[in-house]
Formats: sequence, structure tokens, C-alpha cells
Amino acid sequence: MDMKKILTIIIGAMLLSSCAVLQNLNSTRVLSSLVTATQAVTLTDAQVQGYVGQYIQQLDAKSEVCSPTSRYTTRLMKLVKGLDSVDGTPLNFKVYKNNEVNAFACADGSVRVYTGIMDAMSDDELLGVIGHEIGHVALKHHKKEMRQALLTAAAMEGIASTGEIAAVLTDSQLGALGQTILNAQYSKKQESQADDYGYEFLKAAGKNPWAMAMSFEKLQSMSEGSASQSSAAAKLFSSHPDTATRIKRMSERATAEGYKRPAK
Repeated sequence: MDMKKILTIIIGAMLLSSCAVLQNLNSTRVLSSLVTATQAVTLTDAQVQGYVGQYIQQLDAKSEVCSPTSRYTTRLMKLVKGLDSVDGTPLNFKVYKNNEVNAFACADGSVRVYTGIMDAMSDDELLGVIGHEIGHVALKHHKKEMRQALLTAAAMEGIASTGEIAAVLTDSQLGALGQTILNAQYSKKQESQADDYGYEFLKAAGKNPWAMAMSFEKLQSMSEGSASQSSAAAKLFSSHPDTATRIKRMSERATAEGYKRPAK
């Protein structure tokens, strides 16, 4: 649905509510929610980054972050050496000591990689997954999800902000935002765009882009393995449909461009 139509519905619902319960109405809350709904439609990149940055700060504090000298952090920083920013947004990388097969990138430039996926993937495969996740950020796929999260907040409890500055979120709002970030659902078109970004990302790094298809193959194999492996693999690409088609598309592209599949 068009965002302006959604905004109209929200405002209309709030006005009807105000007529029905005028004597008990918290007008400040309604006005704050109206501000939030308006912001959701006109959400700026700076506000997206500000809200996401608050969540990542909380998540880092709650997670077990590998030290700069750990073998995992050392490996990751070697892989992404020279990768300082995307579309002008500075990137920062950390490893979470967690057996889940997962990695994600956020609009504020935060990239978080779990030890579980580092144990499962080769360097090039891991770099392809990171490139894919950064692709969602570079292509601003997260912005739509953020708008929806703010519209939800507008219907529940107001979030106010001034200009380009994001408001300080409550714990409940941060929790809702975290679910939006970690469980984002992308369209097939967006997934294909992110796959292409990851493919070019590998090429730009001097890597064989076959690794893009091979990372998908590994995740598909894990999803068909034991219950624990299947659950772990589903964490990363649960919202990424039709893995077989994506493997075929990436492998055919690499072959057409003259790249040979690396030996396992």
C-alpha cells in the first residue's frame, strides 16, 4: 500500500478515536504518534542510521563480542581490509561469538558476523555473504522496513525527533526495531539485486565470484542436514526464497563470464 494512504488511514483512525474518547484522550501521545507517522513517510537516511545505531549499540552490549586479537576477528578484518565505507557511510565490523549461521549489515554501517558462519564458510564464501548483506544496505532495502517499523510505533506509542536527529528509543521500541532488522523480509527482486551486488563485490575484491553460488550451495546442504544444522542455516536465509534458482543464476553467470569453479 502507498505510504501516503497508510498515513491517511492512521491519522483518520486517531481522529475517530479522539472523538470517541475525547474526555480521556492523551493528546500529547496522539500528536507524538502523528509526528511519527509523518516521519515514516519522509524518513531520511540520517534518521534511519540514527535509529539503527541505537539498536546496534544495545545489541553489542548484550552480545559476546570477540576481542580484536581473536582468530575470528583477525580473519574477518583481513578479509574486509580496505572496505571502509558504502555510499559514504563508514563501515564497522565485529564478530559475535555465537554458533548461529548468521551475518547481517545495517544502515548505520554496522556489519556483524557470527562465529557459526565463519566456521562453516571458506573465506571467499563468507565474503560473498557479507557482500550480499551490504548490498541490502547500499541499495536501501532496509529503509522500507524502517518505515514500516515507525508506522507500527506510531500506532502504539509516539516517537518524536527533530530534523535529521533521531529520538532516543525506549527498550520496547528498540526491541521492535531489532526484530525488523534481524527478520527483514525482502522481495525476490531485492534478493536478486543483493545477490548481484555480492557477486560484483567479490569481483571487486579480486575473488572468484563462483563463491557466491557456492555459499548458497553450502547453506542449502546444511538446511537438508541434521535438525540443528537445518535450524542454523535457516537463520541466515529464511527470508531468501528459491535457493536452487539463485545457485543456478549465479553459477551460470560466473561460467558465462569465463570463471572456472574452484575445487572444493
